[in-house]
Amino acid sequence: MIPRLKEKYKNKIIKNLMSKLNYKNTHAVPKIEKVVINMGLGADASDQKKIKSSIQDVSAITGQHPIVTKFKKSISNFKSRKGASAGLKVTLRNNRMYEFVDRMVNIALPRIKDFKGLKESSCDKFGNFSFGIKEHIIFPEINFDKVDSIKGLDVTIVTTSKSKEDTILLLKEFNFPIIKTLEKKIKKVKEVKKVEKVEKVEKTEKGKNG
Repeated sequence: MIPRLKEKYKNKIIKNLMSKLNYKNTHAVPKIEKVVINMGLGADASDQKKIKSSIQDVSAITGQHPIVTKFKKSISNFKSRKGASAGLKVTLRNNRMYEFVDRMVNIALPRIKDFKGLKESSCDKFGNFSFGIKEHIIFPEINFDKVDSIKGLDVTIVTTSKSKEDTILLLKEFNFPIIKTLEKKIKKVKEVKKVEKVEKVEKTEKGKNG
């Protein structure tokens, strides 16, 4: 069975993006290439039972068995030694990728308490959109009563997009709840306050001179 979002991309999203981005060739339209999910093991890295439990959780969430990543070198500050288990990693493509995105965007993310959306700043200029999920239990596949410990996930959506703007447009077509960041607004407020401060100082100086 073809995933719902895969059909939506072929039948609707491609046409929408061709119109919005002025593309004449369908092959030029950006698409989601793969989704990479990482889970850090932290203190559970030395506990085989908890590693096994985490593997089962990630498998349930993604529909694919994860690989166990290892530390490439020892770092005393992080109490990590070379060759020890660092985390779990899954790379999803094709049907599993579309199915995961569908569940994550339309079921899991809305379950986050006080969730306001994903920031535009999570997107880089290479077509990647990365964000963190603090609690993996937001996914309906996880039985909260059987979870040993709540862990976070790092999700990276890799696209074929050539710009940040195109990536945002593409993901919004897939219903990603992306919001504009407040960085520009904060910067503008700071600049206004700075100007006001200078004007205040100038008035004070004039008052003294007068």
